[in-house]
Amino acid sequence: MADVKKTTPATTAGVDPKTMKKAKKTKLKKDYVALTVLFSVISIVYVFPVFAVLMNSFKTSTYVKTQTFALPFNTDEFPNMWAGFDNFANGMSIGNYEFWKCVVYSLVITLLSTFLIIFCTTMAAWYIARVNSIFCKIIYFLCVFSMVVPFQMVQFTLSQTANKLHLDTPWTIPIIYLGFGAGLAIFMFVGFVKSIPIEIEEAAAIDGCGPVKTYFIVVLPMLRPTIISVSILEIMWIWNDYLLPSLVLDNEKYRTIPIHVQYLKGSYGTIDLGAVMALLLLSIIPVVIFYLSCQKYIIKGVAAGAVKG
Repeated sequence: MADVKKTTPATTAGVDPKTMKKAKKTKLKKDYVALTVLFSVISIVYVFPVFAVLMNSFKTSTYVKTQTFALPFNTDEFPNMWAGFDNFANGMSIGNYEFWKCVVYSLVITLLSTFLIIFCTTMAAWYIARVNSIFCKIIYFLCVFSMVVPFQMVQFTLSQTANKLHLDTPWTIPIIYLGFGAGLAIFMFVGFVKSIPIEIEEAAAIDGCGPVKTYFIVVLPMLRPTIISVSILEIMWIWNDYLLPSLVLDNEKYRTIPIHVQYLKGSYGTIDLGAVMALLLLSIIPVVIFYLSCQKYIIKGVAAGAVKG
């Protein structure tokens, strides 16, 4: 009985264990509510610029400048604020460059770059994870180190090199994106490959599979969660990227959507801000929808590549 009394000091002190449990639950609930309110406020702050673009995309250009944060409705004070969908039509027709070409070039660059990054880095990560050599470790750490190197450090040398090697077209710039996107991809893929039991690959080898067949039949299907996560992150980055295409591509011949928005000018150098906001909204919507529909895969892929590795 003495031992029992020693292990239950709360009972001897006259405190009911149920009361203590209830108090802990109440405290956790209060902390949860406080964190919910805090992160809700932070989310509103981050989402507000997108909401401002949405509002201004339906205003006339004059009111975008003077009434930036007002709702886009006609009032007695501002009778001509509402522009409707005219901004979208003007944005696609203004300037001397067709908007549909920008969409095509953005799609080509984004899809080719993402495919090249996934295809090359999955094979490289599998080799690095399975071949435990000094050379593989050096390659791995170099790839990880490339994640912390600012793009501004290499932008001028990169633009000159791209011109010399003829990498300044929408069909060749994915090679440059491969170099900048490989660091994060290899980091995530290596962590996930290390979590895969090597006995599965040994069983495939016993069944007569060579390295190439083992990669495509065994390894690649198991990498699907991380492939989806990396693809989402790379697509969002490449689709919205302005600096690299503006430095490498011939902007008079090839323009992505961000570059086209920068050059969106009418006669005498005037800028229709309503049309600019409309095109910005059109460029944001596909990425937002794509991210919201696939965000659960980002969490699964990051957890699989970072925790299991």
